[in-house]
Amino acid sequence: MLPSQAPFPATRFRRLRASPAVRALVQETALGPADFIWPVFVRDGDGVVEPVPSMPGVNRLSVDKVVEAAHEAAALGIPAICLFPYTDPALKTEDCAEAWNPQNLSNTATRAIKHAVPGLAVMTDVALDPYNIHGHDGFVEDGEIVNDRTVEALVKQALSQAEAGADIIGPSDMMDGRIGAMRSALESAGHHNVLLLSYAAKYASAFYGPFRDAVGASGALKGDKKTYQMEPGNSDEAMRLIARDLQEGADMVMVKPGMPYLDICRRAKDMFGAPTFAYQVSGEYAMLAGAGERGWVDGDKVMLESLTSFKRAGCDGVLTYFAPAAARLLNG
Repeated sequence: MLPSQAPFPATRFRRLRASPAVRALVQETALGPADFIWPVFVRDGDGVVEPVPSMPGVNRLSVDKVVEAAHEAAALGIPAICLFPYTDPALKTEDCAEAWNPQNLSNTATRAIKHAVPGLAVMTDVALDPYNIHGHDGFVEDGEIVNDRTVEALVKQALSQAEAGADIIGPSDMMDGRIGAMRSALESAGHHNVLLLSYAAKYASAFYGPFRDAVGASGALKGDKKTYQMEPGNSDEAMRLIARDLQEGADMVMVKPGMPYLDICRRAKDMFGAPTFAYQVSGEYAMLAGAGERGWVDGDKVMLESLTSFKRAGCDGVLTYFAPAAARLLNG
């Protein structure tokens, strides 16, 4: 219950909105570049900047251009970059072996960034969909996405990323038991300080479409991901999943997508108090950026308003394709 307040006119809420200086003094939620992780798509080649048609302003970048983006992130005060590979279809196989190839795009880009911008944190994605001929996050056997065999492969993928220098590993696959298996393997291999940012509450959402285009998974995907990603109507289940992943060794947790699930962000932060992130996913980005491009909304204002909503809902940070543009605005 709110504390009692004097009646009008002794209480005038507009007094606290009367000037920019006063509004700044009493603002409850602050947003800054240090709140962002910037997701970047990496592809093969050299000097390549390839637009993603369904994501205005977002490009697939060759490794040299990813390094340039890393320098930009550091200069803007963005603390972390997250890598997602656009894998050559010829390298996508039933056994997904490219996922743990030390020379794959993700690992190559990680080493290049850590050499060029060592102070920038590199986050990587753990899931088989960029390497799977079926487009799924796990192995497919007789039409079923199998759990335990997939976890064994995900552990190999996580270890290869840690050995390449990743600071934060983001398991996005939603297989049961993968956090405990990865944490045990990382400890055994001496990677004691590698962080696990678990996609603990990842929903089977319609907002992922442009991302699948960006990584080349949409054409390969057969069926849907509803047997391993969450039902959008569920909230209590998300808390159980977050509790499990924290108990298995996750350092941080994520809710994905973001804005349609701000209630989950708030519940997670209130219930567990752990570092909590949200992913402002490709569909959310595309809607806002597309509307801004067409002049239907003020693009800069809706960008910052949407990002502030994550902080207000309890998030410690947000993965967003808006990261560099938002950081430039926030830096003045």
